[in-house]
Amino acid sequence: MRLNPHFTAAITATLLLGLCGCASIVSHSTWPVTFTSNPTGAEITITDFAGFEIQKGTAPLTLKLKSGKGFFQPANYTIEAKMEGYSTTKAGLYADMNGWYIGNIFIGGVVGMVFVDPATGAMWKLPRQYCINLSKTTADNSDHTLQIICLDSIPTELRSKLVAIK
Repeated sequence: MRLNPHFTAAITATLLLGLCGCASIVSHSTWPVTFTSNPTGAEITITDFAGFEIQKGTAPLTLKLKSGKGFFQPANYTIEAKMEGYSTTKAGLYADMNGWYIGNIFIGGVVGMVFVDPATGAMWKLPRQYCINLSKTTADNSDHTLQIICLDSIPTELRSKLVAIK
């Protein structure tokens, strides 16, 4: 019995899609992140989860970072900003769930959801922009001023504790 070539191609394509992860197909596992500072021009140091310095430069600085650090583990980074006349500031950058990962229900199947996307890190995403705010230093540190910061510089797990000021 001879199969129709179009039917064979359709079956092959379906099987190949079933072996892939959805986020791995339509997204990626490294993300360009632009680091900015307020005020502009701070010296930025990016350190990975293991404490290794990845990059040092002057803000604004764009860098490609991996969104996963291991099987089913999102990446996290420490960002340190220094500038003359300002306190050294450290903040965390955390990867969040990539919406394309859910696409495995339709395209990647169990293999994509359980193996491919978690192994490649494509199930996670990083923000495209990250702003770190610096506070002016004072001689006696008694200066209590209003500080406006970017929401991106607040760790995701602490955002639910924010209170709106009316």
